Amino acid sequence: MTGTLYLVGTPIGNLGDLSARAQETLRAVDFIAAEDTRVTLKLLNRFGIKKPLVSYYEHNKIESAAVILPRLLAGESCALVSDAGMPAISDPGEELVRLCAENGVPVASVPGPSAVVTALAMSGLPTQRFTFEGFLSTANKSRREHLESLREEHRTMVIYEAPHKLAETLADLLDTLGDREIALCRELTKLHEEVVRTTLSAALERCRQERPRGEYVLVIRGAPVEKGPRLPLEDAMALLDRYRAEGLSLKDAARRAAADTGQSRNDLYHAALVREK
Repeated sequence: MTGTLYLVGTPIGNLGDLSARAQETLRAVDFIAAEDTRVTLKLLNRFGIKKPLVSYYEHNKIESAAVILPRLLAGESCALVSDAGMPAISDPGEELVRLCAENGVPVASVPGPSAVVTALAMSGLPTQRFTFEGFLSTANKSRREHLESLREEHRTMVIYEAPHKLAETLADLLDTLGDREIALCRELTKLHEEVVRTTLSAALERCRQERPRGEYVLVIRGAPVEKGPRLPLEDAMALLDRYRAEGLSLKDAARRAAADTGQSRNDLYHAALVREK
């Protein structure tokens, strides 16, 4: 019987955020695969946990996986942790999870803090739909292509950035996207946690006047949705009827007709209900 790989979320700043289940899992596994064993050792010492550690980071992930997988196949259990947050999310782990899936090794999640959703929730920007873009590339060509792909992105965008690269990234975002709303979130859950809700131009000016400190999560408003001219209500109702005839429910027909004509979905839905009485 094979062992299990546990993806364990660790605190993004405040060590008190390590969940009881995460502590229980770290105590129960046979060994822990860590992005930086020194960082993980400090966390384990804080909670009095003693376990063998194996190094698993970006530049040794292939060699480490070749050691970890046979141990899992032999029946040992392993907890995979990154320095902060969920492993495999802009941190090592994606390849190991895929390797386990290909070899029939169960993978379980012990979720924990995430800088992405923490920053998004605190940003004051739309949260229903968002896209996580991780770190922008430092290579000029791929960086330009990445930024250009975001020009017409309507969803709220979340980006990670280091303090020494912040000014360059803000300038590139301003140049590509125009002056959008942005929330600069730094040192999340730590003593000097700060969220600055402003615009890209003001953020860039602030960055040039004050040296950025700490790791940043940037939350940027998406591009505005350009609405076309609204068709007359009669045309919208005729389209709704056509969708109903195709087998859609009233709710779905109203939604599609509204999207196609610019009319209010609620107005179409209620108009259809009144007509059917």
